[in-house]
Amino acid sequence: MDRRYKITLAVFVGVALILLWSDHKSHLLGALPWLILLACPLLHKFMHRGHGNHGRQSDKSDK
Repeated sequence: MDRRYKITLAVFVGVALILLWSDHKSHLLGALPWLILLACPLLHKFMHRGHGNHGRQSDKSDK
């Protein structure tokens, strides 16, 4: 891709995001609490790494 195409695409995306934010701000802010609640299971999975390795790290250190 040439540089002119990237600049044009960036400007277009920027204008689209500004228009979407100004028209749908109340919808997005109204859905924010639900999005936070939906993020909880994902955070739990990634923070605990699936709970698949209970006690196995201590077994490796003993050997």
